[in-house]
Amino acid sequence: MGIDGYIFMSILLFLIGALSVVVRRNIFIVFMSIELMLNSVNLAFIAFSRYYGDMDGQVISMMVMGVSAAEAALGLAILILVYRNRHSFDIDIFNLLKG
Repeated sequence: MGIDGYIFMSILLFLIGALSVVVRRNIFIVFMSIELMLNSVNLAFIAFSRYYGDMDGQVISMMVMGVSAAEAALGLAILILVYRNRHSFDIDIFNLLKG
């Protein structure tokens, strides 16, 4: 499979993740969709890295995975605290954190 297939798959995964972020109201689904979008970007970085024969895309992909792990840990910690206080995973609960 050439680079076209990998890029098409990356775009498809990103669009599915972006659509899920916009449409869904459950915060777990939103977090999983953000992770899906980050993984699709990783796929594109690695595909271009392999196509051009350098390691830059793979290094950036590792950095994105580190940021993704930190985002997941902090996001889940915030979710647990919000659930303890409000007993709901609805995304509209985060509007209460503004003021």
